[in-house]
Amino acid sequence: MKTVNFTDFRKKASSFITEVEHGETIILVRRGKPIAEVVPFTDRHTRTPSWKEPGIHLQISGADLSSAIVEDREAES
Repeated sequence: MKTVNFTDFRKKASSFITEVEHGETIILVRRGKPIAEVVPFTDRHTRTPSWKEPGIHLQISGADLSSAIVEDREAES
């Protein structure tokens, strides 16, 4: 991964794009803050979106929240 000032990227864009074509990832910074990431292209149809990737599933024992709310409301009546 390479970090490049945005002004330098504008001046030498062609050479940086060639590096990306060869697998390099470039982080563009402006005033010291990252503003963009230039990554090699991949076939997006084969990639799974992050929201579809398996993650942690939390489960708790006991009644579900909606049942607890209904019971609480009935108790107040």
